[in-house]
Amino acid sequence: MRYGYARVSSKDQNLDRQISQLLDFGITENNIYKDKQSGKDFDRTNYKLLRSKLKEGDVLVINSIDRLGRNYEMIIEEWTYITKIVNCDIVVL
Repeated sequence: MRYGYARVSSKDQNLDRQISQLLDFGITENNIYKDKQSGKDFDRTNYKLLRSKLKEGDVLVINSIDRLGRNYEMIIEEWTYITKIVNCDIVVL
């Protein structure tokens, strides 16, 4: 399964550009998870839901690495979990 993740830092920012790019990449609307929340940690409602759905062989597509998170060490830890523990691929557009 292919999933997309889009995030902006605040409620007044717009997700449309990221969602459009994910749709153009072939991710279906119902497989795109969105958060309007800071990337300071991974305690985000829809990211946690997405993370619980990922299974071996799935692909996670994000627009840029900073959409995954803001803290480099936490991003590396999360990337390792997704790619090594769950055994999914990550595509950065």
